[in-house]
Amino acid sequence: MPAEKGPAMAGRLETRARPSAEASPLVLGLDIGTTTITCLAWEPRSGQVVVVATLDNQAQTTSQEGRERGHSEWDSQQMLKTAYRCVADVVAQLGPRSRDVAALGLTGQQHGVVIVDEALTPLTPFIGWRDQRGNEPWGVGGCSTVDEMMTRLGDDASKRLGCRPATGYLGTTLYWMQRTSCLPPQGRACFIVDLCAAMLTGSAVQTDPTNAGGSGLLNLADRQWDRQALELLEIDRRWLPDICEAPTTAGGLDDRAAAITNLPRGLPVMVGIGDNQAAFLGSVADRTESILVNVGTGGQVAMYSDAVLTAPLLETRPFPGAGNLLVHAGLCGGRSYAALEVFFQEVGAQILGTGPLSPCYSAMLKAAEQVADGSDGVVCSPFFTGTRSEPQLRASWSGLSPENLTPGHLTRALLEGMASAFAGSGHLIFETTGRSATRVVGAGNGLRENRLLALLVAQAFELPMVVASYREEAGLGAALVAAAGVGICEDLHHASQAVNFG
Repeated sequence: MPAEKGPAMAGRLETRARPSAEASPLVLGLDIGTTTITCLAWEPRSGQVVVVATLDNQAQTTSQEGRERGHSEWDSQQMLKTAYRCVADVVAQLGPRSRDVAALGLTGQQHGVVIVDEALTPLTPFIGWRDQRGNEPWGVGGCSTVDEMMTRLGDDASKRLGCRPATGYLGTTLYWMQRTSCLPPQGRACFIVDLCAAMLTGSAVQTDPTNAGGSGLLNLADRQWDRQALELLEIDRRWLPDICEAPTTAGGLDDRAAAITNLPRGLPVMVGIGDNQAAFLGSVADRTESILVNVGTGGQVAMYSDAVLTAPLLETRPFPGAGNLLVHAGLCGGRSYAALEVFFQEVGAQILGTGPLSPCYSAMLKAAEQVADGSDGVVCSPFFTGTRSEPQLRASWSGLSPENLTPGHLTRALLEGMASAFAGSGHLIFETTGRSATRVVGAGNGLRENRLLALLVAQAFELPMVVASYREEAGLGAALVAAAGVGICEDLHHASQAVNFG
């Protein structure tokens, strides 16, 4: 959920140093996110994050017309330049301790795609996970790309693939490019984090099942590209990168990358993992007893399973190395809270003539905390932009009266609606796995910075909640993969156990 900050400045650099008393091996984790790009250094011996650097991701290039149509296009080269700056800043903060860095782990948006040539030069923009062109009517009959894919794949495909086609997924965008004759004559489809690994090391583009699962084209059973889906969609296998299991080394830093980042040539760089799975790794110490609620711009509920389990409204996403996450994704999150804040700002500007104001999230929270549980009968469906299964769904408030039509009631009802949605997702996961959890782990700024939402989520689940102590959950998860990949930690399970979550 948005923090109450001033306007973002171009090139804003946020850094935090947490010095360690004594040298020991360090690993870096780089998270190429939608809003920000973050790098951190983690010390396995103490379990502490010691240095963090964050930069705004200002690489969006979507035209005004494209924005109006819901498109999401980005300059992948600019994104990677920002990522390299983050790494270099962490190295600078570490000073002499940069010599202790043993490996670099990567994570980032596990949906979206950019097409590159053999020299890794982008042939298309990076089309991000928020992109809506897959839902646009197209051609005779006005059938959308997603609808056509579902017809071709059949109703049972999600049992193999772990998800239904969705706009913004690599597979959906690739099929849209084919369908609209926008696909370059040759090239390779990349997730942004896989392009980053290839650019840092000079190696061939590779991916892992956690990212490939976010394409809608992965077979859950063998964790490789699903041949049947590729044949039905007429997608040539040559467009897709090879898949290898985490933790796997993509290669060593090449000379150019070493010069840019100020890290030693040959430093091991891991094949990247999906950000959802990385955030789970960086938040959850005991994966068998916890359910994760991650609230950022959107919202996700996730729980680990050793088995391959599927359900119509859930996505089954491969977990690094083995196992899976059962995920209900694309839920309401910070963008819903932000939409209500914008409404209040508009009331001030258009009705009261107050002019531009600073963000009023704190005032909204204070007003909501003065309202009793149940919001005096006001009920909110908080899905301003729909859900993955119902993209046309929109938000609404009901039960309004002259007495409860107040900012506090509208805000609390929104937060109660969000908490109810998360708990409903959790209970669906419990039913699918046949087991419950002993605690909720909260992650993301939406829970960390909104004490009322955290309380309401715990009440809705009827379970105790622990909020992850680190803001950089996904980056930390990437660092854990690096630690396991170079043998500092025995495996990912032991790496998670080494994190100091206190």
